[in-house]
Amino acid sequence: MKKVVALGEVLLRLSTKDHLKFSQAIEMNADYGGSELNVLTGLSNFGMQSEMVTRLPANDIATTALMQMRKYNVGTSHIVKGGDRLGLYFLEKGASARGSKIIYDRAYSSFANIEKGMIDWKSVFKDATWFHWSGITPGVSQGAADVCMEAIEVASQMGLTISTDFNYRANLWNYGKTPGEVMEKMVAKCHIILAGDYASKQYFDITADGTTEVELQESLCKKLRARFPSSDKIIITNRKNISAMHNIWSAVLYDGTKMLSSKSYDITDIVDRIGAGDSFMGALIYGLNNYDDQKALDFAVAASCLKHTIYGDANLVSKEDVAQLMAGDATGRVSR
Repeated sequence: MKKVVALGEVLLRLSTKDHLKFSQAIEMNADYGGSELNVLTGLSNFGMQSEMVTRLPANDIATTALMQMRKYNVGTSHIVKGGDRLGLYFLEKGASARGSKIIYDRAYSSFANIEKGMIDWKSVFKDATWFHWSGITPGVSQGAADVCMEAIEVASQMGLTISTDFNYRANLWNYGKTPGEVMEKMVAKCHIILAGDYASKQYFDITADGTTEVELQESLCKKLRARFPSSDKIIITNRKNISAMHNIWSAVLYDGTKMLSSKSYDITDIVDRIGAGDSFMGALIYGLNNYDDQKALDFAVAASCLKHTIYGDANLVSKEDVAQLMAGDATGRVSR
């Protein structure tokens, strides 16, 4: 069976209830997530084998995070222990014209203090076919960036497909390195790139040319392909924010010769949009391993559309749920 490995930080998410502001909340929901873990949870839910690589402290909070990973069939056999604390993030869920807000508390976490040599990557990758990482990971700390590069180099040597999601986070990247100088050599070894105009500008000072949305997307894809010729496919997701609870969602895929476009979904009454991009990435990896490019893109967009209806970081819908939406059934009727 094809196996996907990902490296990233596992976080405890503390979120306000009922769209309350932080200043109003007297209690919070506790959940676990993190970009790469979210990708793997979706993949495991679709039936692919997955393996999470991270560093966790030896305490009850981390043990609870491990329990959740195992609950969703995400592999944990290569997680290393050490350090004193699990990273946190606080979520204030927006509503209508008020956007959501995230505050990180990740400094000096177990993962932030990870170092090269702590993980035996040849052992991790011995039965894997795919390695995924996101731009969040090298933004956490110099150590996390070094370990991410270490993993990418071994994965490349062992012939794995390597994917990345740019995932620029302005509140990270505070350890003295600019994002571009760290990311350039990493992205250069990637085959599948999930990008966006904002992140491309922040990382590589790449901006798209054109006046229409189609022209801008094609320009960005071609510029990224020219910058990173090892890339086989470049994908861009498109989110139009009508309000915090109403988005229009679609994506395009460029394979170096042609541009593929997905259906556009009008998503109203959003339950939780955190992790939607990760759900897209997980479904895309599944799709690229099982379908042609057009169906893989359509599957990813439909799966991530459904993620907006799921509370928490992870996408818990089934392949059958996605197929139903792809077939045009968005009625939400009761299944009996």
